[in-house]
Amino acid sequence: MIPRYTRPEMAAIWSDENRFRIWLEIETRAAEKMAELGTIPASVPEALRKWGTFDTARILDIEKDVRHDVIAFLTNLAEYIGADSRYVHQGMTSADVVDTAFAVQLTTATDILLDGLEGLCETLKKRAIEHKATLCVGRSHGIHAEPTTFGLKLAGHYAAFERAHKRLALARAEIATCKISGAVGTYATIDPAVESHVAESLGLVPETIATQVIPRDRHAMFFATLGVIASSVENLAIEIRHLQRTEVREAEEYFAPTQKGSSAMPHKRNPILSENLTGLARLVRMAVVPAMENVALWHERDISHSAVERNIAPDATVTLDFALARLTNLIESLRIFPDRMRVNLDRTGGLVFSQKVLLVLTQAGIAREEAYRIVQRHAMAVWESDGATSFRDLLAADPVVSGKIDGPTLNALFSPESCIQTASAIVDRVCANS
Repeated sequence: MIPRYTRPEMAAIWSDENRFRIWLEIETRAAEKMAELGTIPASVPEALRKWGTFDTARILDIEKDVRHDVIAFLTNLAEYIGADSRYVHQGMTSADVVDTAFAVQLTTATDILLDGLEGLCETLKKRAIEHKATLCVGRSHGIHAEPTTFGLKLAGHYAAFERAHKRLALARAEIATCKISGAVGTYATIDPAVESHVAESLGLVPETIATQVIPRDRHAMFFATLGVIASSVENLAIEIRHLQRTEVREAEEYFAPTQKGSSAMPHKRNPILSENLTGLARLVRMAVVPAMENVALWHERDISHSAVERNIAPDATVTLDFALARLTNLIESLRIFPDRMRVNLDRTGGLVFSQKVLLVLTQAGIAREEAYRIVQRHAMAVWESDGATSFRDLLAADPVVSGKIDGPTLNALFSPESCIQTASAIVDRVCANS
């Protein structure tokens, strides 16, 4: 995490202070249930509630000697609560605290990400409806294909992020598990009721079956979901980057009056936000493979996953949170140029209507291969003229075509509006499903 791409609320989740606070809550909740069961004196949870606290700097200092973070935490905690500390953590293993706290951190971070996705979806929906009838050219392989609308483009991205929201909600449920079942998950030294009590108090559910740790396939699924969301961010960012190219200029990131695009060229207005989003997406996806590799641990556990998660969990959630906020602002302020879209649509002299001509010729009785050959021959002539030649005029002058399609019918085939008759309905359908 670096401040440049970090929002404070998300960063706070991964601070040492917050981690130790959650550990203290877990130990306190566990002590409550143990006292209720008669395993430990009732004075223990009372002492934890009354005097239980910690000093982050002190814990880190103790850890330098003991080389174990949970022991360092418990040692510091004992300095505050005194003799009752001998009953704290009774029957528990370090992973009971660490893994359960990790679940709390991940679910809290996910709630922020879910809010970010909701805000992005609302912005995309608003702009998709705004431009559901704004004509533009659709492109495949980067080449003009057929007319579409800018609102339809945005609606497709809106639908992707709606799916992302549903996947992330499922991923949240996947990692919202509590594990307090002892050294190898057998409850040999702790009552399962303790786990249930802690889980309920923290908004988690007891792990179905654990070893010394929560199974890491849960976390692999979670980080894979973040990776897919990051890819959807990049997908939209790349679309904006392409549309802002000088030769295209159908849309443009907002450029502030005091903003400067280049230290050398005063004219530059670069798509820096969408380029940045492409880079941030790569960072989030970096977490996916290590999370997958964390699934394979030795026997009941090892700690090969630990250092990985200490890095990827903060970095992936913080980065994705920042990216979602940045993308939302980008779309909200995105400048859109319908006139330029129409100029680009007409740029190829009507070639974008070739399929409509092909279909009418086949319906008029010409074999498909022959119809394709006729249409393609005229289309290539227009292509070679760089759009200076009218595709419609070449077709009208072809006796085979004019013998099958009359003038008014041919003119109607070259209407962009005829290609987008259902576009508004699609946008409405997609947006209504949210």
